Amino acid sequence: MKRLLLSACLILMASCSPPVWGDKSAPHSAESGPWGPALTVLEHQCVHCHGDNRLSTMPPINDTHALSKLIGSHWIVPGQPQTSRFFQVVTFPDQIPGAMPPSGHAISKQEVQILHEWIKAGAKLPARNVKLIPVGPLPRSI
Repeated sequence: MKRLLLSACLILMASCSPPVWGDKSAPHSAESGPWGPALTVLEHQCVHCHGDNRLSTMPPINDTHALSKLIGSHWIVPGQPQTSRFFQVVTFPDQIPGAMPPSGHAISKQEVQILHEWIKAGAKLPARNVKLIPVGPLPRSI
């Protein structure tokens, strides 16, 4: 009986533990449409430098409210990834000044495609404010 009760408690505790950011069970992974995958790319590749502790010259993307201020400007032109400065800098080769992420940290072709699809689909954000959480190791440039 004690073993059964202990097993039940352990299962209950495991199911109540907080999610790990970046894990498929995390709340952010449930985001739907093109925004969900774009959020994952931003949290893994961008918010480390463009988050709360960014330089004043860097555009903020620490939450969707800050990101919404970039949408509709030259930074993110909904429906037009090629015209969006945000998309341009992630596709620049490392040799071009302003390439993002900084030299030697280019994002994958799959991640570039995800950002392309999000912007092409209108760069839509969720109605509620979502805090972007840095995921993974810090880039070497920090």
